[in-house]
Amino acid sequence: MDRLEQLRQTVNEILRRQESPWGYVHLYGVSATCVLLAKKRGLDPEMAAVCGMLHDISTYMTGDRSDHARRGAVEAERILTELGCFTPAEVALIRDAISRHADKDAVDGDMAEILKDADVLQPHLYNPGIESRFPERLKNTLAEMALP
Repeated sequence: MDRLEQLRQTVNEILRRQESPWGYVHLYGVSATCVLLAKKRGLDPEMAAVCGMLHDISTYMTGDRSDHARRGAVEAERILTELGCFTPAEVALIRDAISRHADKDAVDGDMAEILKDADVLQPHLYNPGIESRFPERLKNTLAEMALP
């Protein structure tokens, strides 16, 4: 089994404890959207997929959204280290992107920007009728993808 599937099994175990399916919808949706954006931007799609799968993991583990980017980065590092199939450099890249994903107004590194854009695009793809909390970022991401 490849390491992305190993990670998904770990995430699925966490999400099975939730009453709502939103964790599956959001984490898998953001992960897939990260892959699409990474391919478009010439970055590593596997690393992008992992960032998407783990970016809100602490929220789904605890039900607490406060300081979720920082806490999610810590939890992502723990999960990836326990899996033992990611290098320290990969773990650091993923941890950094996750720690920065909540600040949608800042411009950070490439992987953090993929994660931010995917985190804004996924709810729009799920329900285009809901107004985005980050309309400018959504507009720019849709334009990059040549979508109206």
